[in-house]
Amino acid sequence: MYEKLPDQIPIFPLSGVIYFPKTNLPLNIFEQRYLDLVNDAIQKDKLMGMIQSKKKGEEVYKIGCLGKISDFRKSNDGRILINLTGLTRFEVLEEKENFKLYREFKVNYKKFSLDLKPIKEKINIKPLIDKIKIFFRKTGLLLNWKEFEKLDEVQKINTLAMIAPITIEEKQKLLESISLEEKVRVLINIINFYLHEVDFNNQTLQ
Repeated sequence: MYEKLPDQIPIFPLSGVIYFPKTNLPLNIFEQRYLDLVNDAIQKDKLMGMIQSKKKGEEVYKIGCLGKISDFRKSNDGRILINLTGLTRFEVLEEKENFKLYREFKVNYKKFSLDLKPIKEKINIKPLIDKIKIFFRKTGLLLNWKEFEKLDEVQKINTLAMIAPITIEEKQKLLESISLEEKVRVLINIINFYLHEVDFNNQTLQ
């Protein structure tokens, strides 16, 4: 299926936001360049990429996520409210020059072909859920666990990776984990680090 996806896509670089396949991301668009991007995407195929921008200059990370605009509303003050549904991750190959206000990149999806296939691997996520509940309780993060239980395994793992109060670099590492099994292992390791080595007054435990 990834062969049918465009190899050049408009990209919205955003610092601090990690976005995964099979998750939803609401966006409030108000900058002109991104208003242009969304309007162009709506006219074309409704596809756009989200990627993390780095702290320095115009640099972006190499891995992002392609989304499809599943909801589109214009507000009276000129903003556009959209919902993006994650499809698959991509790898940036190069930036393409254009005459638009927003940026476009040549991308490849092959490394993440599993994102578009039915999940066959059976993963025991109970150890992850047990750890996450302790972690969320200690950090004061609330989650509607009753609604969470309605999600499928992939959505559960990706949702936890998105909302966990961890660093941007750690979330990027999760985004770049190829398989679900690897993603679960990385997330458990990250949470173990926080639970064992860091207290929640921002002081490292000795």
